Amino acid sequence: MLEPQEAQDRADALISQAKKAGADAADAIYVCDASTQVSMRLGNLEDVERSEGEEIGLRVFAGKRSATVSSSNMDPEILSALVGRAMDMAREAPEDQYAGLAPEELILKSDPYPIDGDDGADPDPALLREMALKAEDAARAVQGVTNSEGGGASAGRSIVALATSHGFSGAYSTSGYSCHASVIAGEGDGMERDYAYDSTRHFEDLDTPETIGKEAGERAVSRLNPVDFKSGAMPVVFDPRISNSLLGHFVGAIAGSSIARKTSFLLEALDTQVFDSAINIIDCPHRKRGLRSKAFDGEGLPTAKTKLIDNGRLTQWIMESASARQLGMQPTGHASRGVGGAPGVSVTNLHMNAGSVTKAELIKDIKHGVYITELIGQGVNPVTGDYSRGAGGFLITDGEIGAPVSEITIAGNLKDMFASLIPADDLEYRYAVNAPTLRTDSMTVAGG
Repeated sequence: MLEPQEAQDRADALISQAKKAGADAADAIYVCDASTQVSMRLGNLEDVERSEGEEIGLRVFAGKRSATVSSSNMDPEILSALVGRAMDMAREAPEDQYAGLAPEELILKSDPYPIDGDDGADPDPALLREMALKAEDAARAVQGVTNSEGGGASAGRSIVALATSHGFSGAYSTSGYSCHASVIAGEGDGMERDYAYDSTRHFEDLDTPETIGKEAGERAVSRLNPVDFKSGAMPVVFDPRISNSLLGHFVGAIAGSSIARKTSFLLEALDTQVFDSAINIIDCPHRKRGLRSKAFDGEGLPTAKTKLIDNGRLTQWIMESASARQLGMQPTGHASRGVGGAPGVSVTNLHMNAGSVTKAELIKDIKHGVYITELIGQGVNPVTGDYSRGAGGFLITDGEIGAPVSEITIAGNLKDMFASLIPADDLEYRYAVNAPTLRTDSMTVAGG
C-alpha cells in the first residue's frame, strides 16, 4: 500500500492535469484499501480472504457544468485519458447553479488534527484464525447453543487522500479490526439465532474473542421459547445495540439535501424543541481512535465537534456545499464522498448523551411493555416520520425484563418518539453512532 503522502501526491497530480486540460475547478479523491478476513465454522476453516484495491475519482467543472469519472488503474496514460474524458463529459452536462467546490475561504489551511486512527499493526492470518476459532468456541460452549453460523476476524488498513484546485491537499490512514460470532440455539421450529461483534481502530482495543463469543451464545439462548402477549399502546425500550438506529433516522432528516428537496419530517424543525430538554446529540470527528474520526470532510473543510441537539433543540442542518448554496447557508464540514459522484453528507462519531437513571430505574414503573433487541425491515417514511418495523426482544412485566418475544411489530411516528425519549445512564462508545438504552411511551406494539 501507498503511504498517505504518496496518496496525496497522486491526487495532486490529477488536479494538475485537470487544470492543464482547461477545468475551471476540480477535486480528486484517492482511496486505497487492504484487508484480510478469516472465517471459521464448527471448528473448521471456512474461508480466508485477502483483498487489496485502489481507486481514484476526479470531478471537473466547466463553469456550472460538471462531470465525475473514476479509475482503478493508476497507469499515467489511463489517467491522462480519464482527464480528457471528464472534460468532454462536463462540457456536455446540464448546468447546475448550486454545483461547485467548497468556498475557498472555508477550506482547512492548518495541519490536520491528529485522530490516532492507525496503529500500524498487521496481524497475520494465523492470529486472525485463532481469534475466529476462540470466538466461535466460546459461543458454542454456552449451554443451549446447538449450531453455529461461524466466527470471524478481520484486519485492514485504508488510505484516503483529497485534493482540490483551490488549494486543499490532505491525506490520512486508518486501521480497522473486527471479531464476531453468530450461533443458533434450540432445536427444530424452536431455533433462534443471535450474534455479537466488536470493531475498533486499534488492535489492542478489541474485545477478547472469548467475550464476544460468550455474548453471542448467551443472546441466542435468551431468545428461546418466545411467548405471545397482549398487543396495544405500551412503553417500548430500545437496547443500546439498536437504539442508535433512531439517531440514524434523525441524521437523515437533518441532511441538507433532504431539507432542500423538502423530503424531511423535520423540515420546519430548525431551532425548535425536537427532543426532551435533557437530551444532547453530539458529533465528535476528532475522537481519538474513533471509528469515523477524520480531520477534514469530503470537500476539504475542517471538521469540528458539533452539538446537533442542544438541550433538546435542533441547532443546524448538516450540509455539503451544494445543498448549503441551495438553502442560502454555509457548509458545515459534514461532506462525505466516494470516488464516484458528488459529495453527500454524513456524521462521524455521533452520540446521544447518557441520562441520569439506570436501566433498571428506566423500566421499573412499566407494567406491560417490550424491551427491543432486534429490528427487522426498513418501514420508515422519511417524509412523514411514520415508523413501523418488525422487532424481537423481551416482555417487560411489572418493571422486570422477562420472557422473549419475536415476530412483533412496533409502530409510531418519529416526531412523537423523539419528543418522548428518555435515555438511561449506560452510554458506551462501541459503534460509530452510539446511544444509551432509550424508552418511549408513544408506540403501538402488535404480536406476531
